[in-house]
Amino acid sequence: MDGRDKPGHDGIEPMARLTECYNAAMSKSGPIFKPGPISAKPLGILLDDVFAEAYAKQGFAARELVTRWAQIAGPEIAAHAEPLKMQWPRPVEGQPQEPATLVLRVEGPMALEIQHSADVILERVNRFFGWSAVGKLAFRQAPLSRPRIRKRPGPPDPKSVAKVAESLADIEDEELKTALARLGAAIKRN
Repeated sequence: MDGRDKPGHDGIEPMARLTECYNAAMSKSGPIFKPGPISAKPLGILLDDVFAEAYAKQGFAARELVTRWAQIAGPEIAAHAEPLKMQWPRPVEGQPQEPATLVLRVEGPMALEIQHSADVILERVNRFFGWSAVGKLAFRQAPLSRPRIRKRPGPPDPKSVAKVAESLADIEDEELKTALARLGAAIKRN
């Protein structure tokens, strides 16, 4: 007999084992373990390796050029252009490393304006890196990858609100009637 045919493999009834564990935990003789502090790490740190590999495939040594583009290039340039990749020339043995070409995705109508700002962009990017990392810019005309921020529509026209309010004569509560009239006018406008 190997003990497997007895209740609870070790010969102790399951209820007896539960009672024994409960009483042992409640006794003051044993130490009580408290969980330690939970140290939560920011998501950016946890995903750092994943992002670093993706940016490295595009030629970016550091992702800050992409993530801080609006601060580096300035809001007027960042509104119409974004870094797509960096193309590094192959190193020649015995020669100093050539600067990279920064490829920017630019909205079609603003491409010429951004091209005229190329010197300013190069200066700002190289100042960010602290050395002449980028020697020239290349442009790809395409829509930007980030969604545009939509403007919130203003309040509905008072005439439209009054017209909708006329159809709500059955509602006695004036605040409710006004709110429903504004809602109806906004829905008709959109």
